[in-house]
Amino acid sequence: MKRVIDQDQERTFTRRALILGGGKLALLGALVSRLYYLQIVDADRYRTLSEDNQFNLELLAPIRGRIFDRNGLALADNQDNFRIEIVKEQTSDPSETLRALGTVIEISKYDVTRVLREMRRKRNFVPITVVENLTREDISRVAVNTPYLPGVRIEVGRTRRYPHADKIAHVTGYVAAVSDSELTGDPVLELPDFRIGKAGMEKLFDEDMRGQAGQRQVEVNALGRIIRKLPGQEGQPGRDMTLTIDMRLQEFTSKRLARANAREVPLDHPDAVAALAGLAEEERSITVDDTVYLDKKGKAVPGESGAAVIMDVHSGEVLTLSSVPAYDPNGFNKGLSARDWEDLLSNPRSPLTNKAIAGQYPPGSTFKMVVALAALEAGLAGPGTEVNCIGHMELGKGRFHCWKKWGHGTLNMVQALEQSCDIYFYEMAKRVGIHRIQTMARRMGLGERTQVELNGERRGLVPSKEWKLATRGERWQLGETVISGIGQGFLLATPLQLALMTARLANGGVLVKPTLVREQGEIQEPASLKINPASLKVVLEGMNAVVNGARGTAKKAAPKGVDYKLAGKTGTAQVRRITRSERLSGVVKNEDLPWRERDHALFVAFAPYDAPRYATAVVIEHGGSASRVAAPIARDILAETMRLDPSRTAGARAGGPEATNPNATNPNAVDPAAAVSRRRV
Repeated sequence: MKRVIDQDQERTFTRRALILGGGKLALLGALVSRLYYLQIVDADRYRTLSEDNQFNLELLAPIRGRIFDRNGLALADNQDNFRIEIVKEQTSDPSETLRALGTVIEISKYDVTRVLREMRRKRNFVPITVVENLTREDISRVAVNTPYLPGVRIEVGRTRRYPHADKIAHVTGYVAAVSDSELTGDPVLELPDFRIGKAGMEKLFDEDMRGQAGQRQVEVNALGRIIRKLPGQEGQPGRDMTLTIDMRLQEFTSKRLARANAREVPLDHPDAVAALAGLAEEERSITVDDTVYLDKKGKAVPGESGAAVIMDVHSGEVLTLSSVPAYDPNGFNKGLSARDWEDLLSNPRSPLTNKAIAGQYPPGSTFKMVVALAALEAGLAGPGTEVNCIGHMELGKGRFHCWKKWGHGTLNMVQALEQSCDIYFYEMAKRVGIHRIQTMARRMGLGERTQVELNGERRGLVPSKEWKLATRGERWQLGETVISGIGQGFLLATPLQLALMTARLANGGVLVKPTLVREQGEIQEPASLKINPASLKVVLEGMNAVVNGARGTAKKAAPKGVDYKLAGKTGTAQVRRITRSERLSGVVKNEDLPWRERDHALFVAFAPYDAPRYATAVVIEHGGSASRVAAPIARDILAETMRLDPSRTAGARAGGPEATNPNATNPNAVDPAAAVSRRRV
């Protein structure tokens, strides 16, 4: 019986063992089949997936192209950006590490809070930037203390730098972080430290200056932690830009514009100390680069608001395009605070506006050359045409006044330009009509964009009968023609347009156009405006008399001790209407008016008179008298231009100014040396 039971148990065990063995064999077969499928049949697919999981493609930001002036001086370049990062998993107490780091370099409470907040949101192995844009001294201190700062590491990137800051800001513009609205799908734009151009040359030539991104592979583990970085493909640096700007002249012009007639003294000077002592704390921001401007009464005053342009009358190259006040573009690259941005927006002198191309002003008496040319070319007046000025002119029920209350007497055209007689040009405007005035103004470059290589240029305004009817629904009045004769009324022009007008007058009526970019290529001969040289000669003689004549409105601004003559034209543009009652009781002086109600001061000029080479336009917003404010500035910046002119220096060594230009006796001749660089048409 026992034997039978043992045999039954043995058979049961054998059967179970066979079932279990069969099951194991089935599972093993399935596993082998699956392994065969994965490693043989579908090997290529899983190999690709494995490699994609192991290696990530990392984009490398390209090096942005630089901006240089005409002499190779850097206006915008790139510098090392030293930053400190911290990795959470490498430090047991991030708060304590940040506290210790704060004893080595300065870290704000905001940065500490920000870093701890980011640590809670990101993976432990992801590095977080603590501070950036550190100096080499700061980095050295951190490097020495690294053993005592677990999780802290030093990284080096690239950042944009503007070494001349606000002196050239409106030309270079600035770069800043990419906003959501500017994302185009290009992965380079999504890199954390990538910057794009937002204004000026940086914006206009942004794509050229960006370059092409590089790439490399980084080996990562399953969690995404970087194990190692592998060599990759280098990116293509962006295009370098060379401008026509002379930074030496640009800096001189910016300072001269801001100072105007004020005196610049150091902050530690007794006069400065006394002037600042009377100001509230918030008013002391008027200091400029450790100096302060003092007016003739010793009162501390802010820098002036205005613009100046200097251009070569033959090639159109712009040597200076200055607008004051300006801003520091480095701040936009690093990120402006809300307070700094608000200060820029609320400043009544508009530092963000490039007044040289976007400031629109009544040209005032600088427009009288256009009216004179229109009359001469139409044959309605000649150089000997005389008009008697008694201080006012009657037209219908209206009376139009001259700036000189009791009049100038009888004047011809050159004398009228010399003394800037309003009555003379009222009469010329009546004879010529607004259509001929408009046509001549446009030939001189007014009323349309010059197409200079900057965004934001304004058109200005040269009115016509059709324009007024279309925009205002009103008919043109003769009185509006008369007031246009002295550059008032609807007329508006930018400083760049006024400089262009002056250049076309000085170069003998050649259709030159302004340019800011030096380019190599085929030289094209500019077209002629087809203006009678005799007409131009009359206008240029009048501009010469303005500065060098016995009764010239700018005779006090004539340069002294130089071997050249300066020719120009003053312009004082009203921004408010002077009432009849005010004329009877006495017109309020500019200095007694609120700043915004004072006249604009303008001056256009060229030099040398006998062989024109450089033209300038200066506008001081609400500056008052053109002869006292704008003319001396134009004189000084043209003198600096002549001093820095390499061809003139070479000519002086070879035997005087005549050696520089063989056509010095002909004021309308084109300098052959300058013609070589002529490009814009």
